[in-house]
Amino acid sequence: MLATVGWFARRLYEATEQLRKDVHQIEVDLPKHYVQKDEFNDNLKEVKEMLGKIFDKLDGKVDKHP
Repeated sequence: MLATVGWFARRLYEATEQLRKDVHQIEVDLPKHYVQKDEFNDNLKEVKEMLGKIFDKLDGKVDKHP
């Protein structure tokens, strides 16, 4: 019985250590694969500003005949 509990405890410890390593690897790899929210928002703001300028120019080019 004691051997079974020891085996189970060892397996639980190994699984916990592997999970720790996996989580650490995710923390390391995450910034390489995904854009940070602030950076995304800044870029999106620039795109919206450019689109606004384009729409303003298009509105100025539209013939305003009734």
